[in-house]
Amino acid sequence: GVIWSLVVKGNTLKFLVLYEHKPARNCMVVVPDQAVVLDWVFADGPPEQAVVYDNNLLQDFHAIVPKSIPGELYWVEEEQQIYKNLQAERRFREEALRAKAEKTVRLKEETKERTLKTFLLSQKHIVYTDPIDVHAGSTVTVFYNPANTVLKGKSEIWLRCSFNRWTHRMGLLPPQKMIPIENGSHLKATVKVPLDAYMMDFVFSEREDGGIFDNKNGMDYHVPVFGGVVKEPPMHIVHIAVEMAPIAKVGGLGDVVTSLSRAVQDMNHNVDIILPKYDCLKHSNVKDLQFHKSYSWGGTEIKVWTGKVEGVSVYFLEPQNGLFWVGCIYGRANDGERFGFFCHAALEFLLQSGFHPDIIHCHDWSSAPVAWLFKEHYMHYGLSKARVVFTIHNLEFGANLIRKAMEFSDKATTVSPTYAQEVSGNSAVAPYLFKFHGILNGIDPDIWDPYNDKFLPVSYTSENVVEGKRAAKEALQEKLGLEKSDLPLVGIITRLTHQKGIHLIKHAIWRTLERNGQVVLLGSAPDPRIQNDFVSLANQLHSSHGHRANLCLTYDEPLSHLIYAGADFILVPSIFEPCGLTQLTAMRYGSIPVVRKTGGLHDTVFDVDHDLERAQACGLEPNGFNFDGADGAGVDYALNRAISAWYDGREWFDSLCKRVMEQDWSWNRPALDYLELYHSARK
Repeated sequence: GVIWSLVVKGNTLKFLVLYEHKPARNCMVVVPDQAVVLDWVFADGPPEQAVVYDNNLLQDFHAIVPKSIPGELYWVEEEQQIYKNLQAERRFREEALRAKAEKTVRLKEETKERTLKTFLLSQKHIVYTDPIDVHAGSTVTVFYNPANTVLKGKSEIWLRCSFNRWTHRMGLLPPQKMIPIENGSHLKATVKVPLDAYMMDFVFSEREDGGIFDNKNGMDYHVPVFGGVVKEPPMHIVHIAVEMAPIAKVGGLGDVVTSLSRAVQDMNHNVDIILPKYDCLKHSNVKDLQFHKSYSWGGTEIKVWTGKVEGVSVYFLEPQNGLFWVGCIYGRANDGERFGFFCHAALEFLLQSGFHPDIIHCHDWSSAPVAWLFKEHYMHYGLSKARVVFTIHNLEFGANLIRKAMEFSDKATTVSPTYAQEVSGNSAVAPYLFKFHGILNGIDPDIWDPYNDKFLPVSYTSENVVEGKRAAKEALQEKLGLEKSDLPLVGIITRLTHQKGIHLIKHAIWRTLERNGQVVLLGSAPDPRIQNDFVSLANQLHSSHGHRANLCLTYDEPLSHLIYAGADFILVPSIFEPCGLTQLTAMRYGSIPVVRKTGGLHDTVFDVDHDLERAQACGLEPNGFNFDGADGAGVDYALNRAISAWYDGREWFDSLCKRVMEQDWSWNRPALDYLELYHSARK
């Protein structure tokens, strides 16, 4: 905002100007006696040198010339006017912030509703209902296509249906023989939905009396019912973990514990987290931390503290034997002993506090002992209601503990469906594939949000993605000293390790430059040899292509946001990638992912030329470019198509950017998948 004032002295005006957040400026202007209005604009230099002008959005600035007002009285009036101007500006800013906050909430709700629809449509190639939105008291037709199931080729298909997660007072409805529909591969049956239903449940069998069943690999098929007189009762989920972002985070495990808990809680379930009270906790991120109780176990007193982290209730266990007063989370020689003690103490806390959770969710080797300690010591002594879910985040550590947790858990997961297939031969996993599921992680939509991102020059949504990304690209080019040209820009944000495909990254840099593109890399290498190798490459590129390439060999959070927004493409050529969040963040910002088909990259990026059916099976549309292999030819196949698409069809490319922004890669969908898994564990 601009605040100005005029002080009259004879036929000379003292002209005072205050730009918001800038030092005050003043000048003297001689005004003719007959003048009644002063007109002006601002510039960054005299007329012959000025480049940038502030002309009040083409309206110029105007002010009435004060006449014969005593100086002291004039200043009183002027101070009052300045105060009014400041108040008006503050009200304007507050109203803009309020409107933006309301729009953010609305966008979140719309995204959540869209994701639920996508969740239902993702099984449409096998099962769907007419109408799609099922209402209590209505009659619904169930359509089923056995072609992609264990019932393929069976002469008869029978529908077995109930409601409310198989707990409805009516019990299981009589089996119905499904009839073929005309000119289609689906069969159909009609069901009357009771008024007190909140969920419709069904499986399919080859005979009226059973035989082979299609029960969705033990998960069953479920469709929500709207408008019923009964609401779904909330589950109580307790996570027992040794990491939680942002208060005790080392890796991705801490992010998952926090984000999954928040997402499930937002779906009206009750979630608690049990965490060690480390002496290195980031207490500033814990709200309302207070002492709760103490109890004795394992030869020591254990103090329990409670607080809220990211809106989730957390119980902190502080054994007075000092096991967690060591200044770190991991890295002690007795980590196994420390975390084993914590797992047992957490279960003892649940028992002594009278908790009766539906689900106890443990994570990785560090809280794996929960699975067998619960089954051996607690399931039959007061915690019989609970079921145990175990998630593998990293198979590189604690294989024996992971194997035992896989054995004793009721359900087990890892961080993507494709990664679950890739590790299915691992000896810790292979015997338990019948209860092992891959569920994608999500990204935090509050941290990664181009509409509220303080690191971007222009906030944007899918509605103005072209303008927002153009401004971000120009800011990125200026910041890194790149030529301000309308060229395809490839961004790479990664740790520089062999797992991330560093030989493919180098190849892609040169290929992009050959195609007259720009390339920006942000990342560093834990291995000094790799770091030095990339330092040499950065120096070489600075000499030969300094106007089109910049390698930032460090970690820079604000710059990462600007790259996600300013790049046209984000390259992720990982050799293996259990889940991968880079490609998801890229799409959140309207950047098109170019990825190698492995792990979670394969599960989330659907090639625009080859993956239409695979995308539609997930309720999505194609959203990027991918490649097989681990050589330069593979990268070229995807990268050349991507850059050519940018050059040859900008209107189509802009629509692709809009499309990927509207896909939901937050925790909304993973939370729905986990809730289905939790319910399946309770059957």
